[in-house]
Amino acid sequence: MGLPLGIALASRGLQVTLYDINAAAVAVVNEGRLPFDEEGAAAPLASSVAEGRLRATTDPASVASAEHLVVIVGTPVDEHLNPNIAAVPAAIERCAEFLRDGQLIVLRSTVHPGVTALTEKLLKRLGVNADVAFCPERIAEGKAMTELFELPQIVAARTPEATERAEKLFRNLASQIVILEPEEAELAKLFTNTWRYIKFAAANQFWMMSNDFGLDFERIRHAIRFQYPRAADMPGAGFAAGPCLLKDTMQLAAFNNNNFVLGHSAMLINEGLPLYVVSKLQERFDLSEMTVGILGMAFKGGSDDIRESLAYKLRKVVMLRAKETLCTDPYVKDDRFVPLDEVLRRADLLIVAAPHPQYRDLETDIPVADMWGVTNRGVRI
Repeated sequence: MGLPLGIALASRGLQVTLYDINAAAVAVVNEGRLPFDEEGAAAPLASSVAEGRLRATTDPASVASAEHLVVIVGTPVDEHLNPNIAAVPAAIERCAEFLRDGQLIVLRSTVHPGVTALTEKLLKRLGVNADVAFCPERIAEGKAMTELFELPQIVAARTPEATERAEKLFRNLASQIVILEPEEAELAKLFTNTWRYIKFAAANQFWMMSNDFGLDFERIRHAIRFQYPRAADMPGAGFAAGPCLLKDTMQLAAFNNNNFVLGHSAMLINEGLPLYVVSKLQERFDLSEMTVGILGMAFKGGSDDIRESLAYKLRKVVMLRAKETLCTDPYVKDDRFVPLDEVLRRADLLIVAAPHPQYRDLETDIPVADMWGVTNRGVRI
């Protein structure tokens, strides 16, 4: 999310420096190229670099010249699903000697409640008199260059001065600003992602119920949503994955002393979906005698992002049960993957793991397991 934000600010005439510890990514950006797919970002990146409004560097001293320092480091969870609240302070301490009085330090990534306050304490301990604000990103991957300008921006700070400075910064992008207290904003971001995760879990549970009784959930969902506004937001079934939803649901559980039955239930449903899919297929097919093709390894359709993709969990389960497993993806580069036409030629069974547009109206006589409905064959498995 840091690069799209930098591109957006540079496109509005601001001077932007991107500091990162990844030298390879820095080099790509300085060549005016995107290191990942992001619709609508390539042209403004190239022009911003060419015109000198945007540059990337691995030099931490670069933060000294910044009036506004935006920290794009979130709070990850460890292997035990516990929040690592030290990630943001550690990133700031990496360039601590170059911080200076009068700067505005903006936390941008999702953080565990209390990390904004922890950052304020860190700066005080370092003897840096800087303003701190939490202004969470709200974009969907692939839509950054639209949503950064269209969505209201939440701005939260401890003092009126810091609030005013953060609002002025983001007025370069957003026309609407929503003011909150830092702790309110921290929860607002977690609530947002957790709400989506729970909605996806409900849809996936509905799909499994329908599927177990031999019914097509998508036909039922269409009837529920048809000209009925109170059910218009019911999502379809599919893998609820990516770098945010599970992580932030677990952060919210940790914040509430692990008393979050609804969130934990959503995790069991969504994370258990690959196992359910394979178990249902095993009831119909002798997988041990079959070559299974997995279509799409990214965590969402039309993306090259594999972070926390459940397609890889699906792959592991299939590999344990099938004679051979073939994976393909039109966006993800991996030497282990094979082209789609080869998968269609060699596989006995197909599973759609990511709803890429390339799989719409797939022409094949091979059985297809498609809970997404992207192939227009129904969603029963």
